[in-house]
Amino acid sequence: MRFTSVRLPIAAIFCSLLSLLAAASYASEKGTSASMGRAITRVFIQDPGTLTLMWADLLAQEPPAFSQAKPVEGFPQLDPQRQSLVQMAVSAGKIMVGVRDDEDGEFQSGWVLVDTGVEEEEHGDHSHWYYNSAPKVIASRLDQSQGNPAHLYCYDGVFYLANDRIGGFTRLDPKAIGAQSDATSIDAMAAFHTGGNGHITLAVAGDMAFSTWMSREEANAKRVDVTAVSAAGTKEIAYSFDALSGGLHGATYQAGKVFFAPSNGINWISVPKSSKAKPDSLVVHHLDLGVDGEKPLRTGSFTTHDGHVMFTSGSGEASFFGIIDARVETPEVNRIELKVDAKSRAHGPAIVETRSKGPIAFIFHDHAKDVEAPNVATVIHLDPNRDGSFADAEIAGEITVGASQVEGHGGHHDMAFDASGRMGVIANPGDRALEVISTTDLKSVVRVELPFVPAKMLSVGGRGPIRH
Repeated sequence: MRFTSVRLPIAAIFCSLLSLLAAASYASEKGTSASMGRAITRVFIQDPGTLTLMWADLLAQEPPAFSQAKPVEGFPQLDPQRQSLVQMAVSAGKIMVGVRDDEDGEFQSGWVLVDTGVEEEEHGDHSHWYYNSAPKVIASRLDQSQGNPAHLYCYDGVFYLANDRIGGFTRLDPKAIGAQSDATSIDAMAAFHTGGNGHITLAVAGDMAFSTWMSREEANAKRVDVTAVSAAGTKEIAYSFDALSGGLHGATYQAGKVFFAPSNGINWISVPKSSKAKPDSLVVHHLDLGVDGEKPLRTGSFTTHDGHVMFTSGSGEASFFGIIDARVETPEVNRIELKVDAKSRAHGPAIVETRSKGPIAFIFHDHAKDVEAPNVATVIHLDPNRDGSFADAEIAGEITVGASQVEGHGGHHDMAFDASGRMGVIANPGDRALEVISTTDLKSVVRVELPFVPAKMLSVGGRGPIRH
């Protein structure tokens, strides 16, 4: 048998090999991308036992499932005996987490900034989501000069961390962080502002910040400081004014008004046109919440949504959910009575904007783990007729949830949602479990037990490809 040899130019052979390698590489990348799959959302969960921020993807499969929960890369090692993770917020694909210690900030307190690895690509009336990388810490400031923060806010996409013991707050704009920004340049963006004292709560309206005092001194017991906000920070307040009562623990901004939570009801003001406005031009208004025996009712925190301010107040069967339309000239409180067990306390609300039912609020009936009380959440349709006003808000029913295990400020349920509002993830601390429900029919979709107690939680992103 004879074989006929064929001579090919070396260049042709080289080009053929390159083509084969390129095709193999493409097939490999395509296979890897397919194996990574798609996510419904990325969930971040505080682990109070190890003081670590954990994360997991809710995977888009039938039925949905969670990837294995992992610690965020580079999260600092903290001391569970002496420190705690406090509030956190998300903006522009970044999460800021507050850190507190047991020595009024003299041990080590401050903040940690995390890149979520999730990118949003906006397309007018919708967004595309891409899970480009695993989350990692990109900057932090933990030392003895951060004033032991407890409260963390996000206004207009900017983080504001209350530095309680040093009489001020730190502003950091995550939108200003570029691809080339490193930890040093990010730290330099964190600008301190003077204002507030004690256990500071904070509202920011445009270029003005309103920070509260928690003081036993009569002269400062009702005090609210007004500070001009800037990227460079501000060393002095513009002026101060007094709320109508002390015990200030709660502040927020909505629709041209700032709301405060003192020991008696709710106070509010219309935002001045400038931080240079004279204090005597301010009028502090009062919203009465009723009494419990001889003690005035109050609230401790606010949640805002679409021009409205919401809160819970009272206890047991006298609990209620309050809604204030901040858009009207003279706001009033719309009360929705809640039937809460005497051994539980209303906690929330967690609010989601759904496509089929409009905005929905979830209010959990939380209690200590060893207490015999119903493990439920009240579900409220905030705008049944979809006219933009919550005046017709009504209770839709109750859902059964896992257990809470309240101890001090911790152990409450928390809830987060995917970007489309179709899925809600509930943290059940007493069961060490996460449960996903459909916001359409409020039925359970998947439940997963965790090797740790889930505490505060956030979610980032909607359906999109996982690229790492």
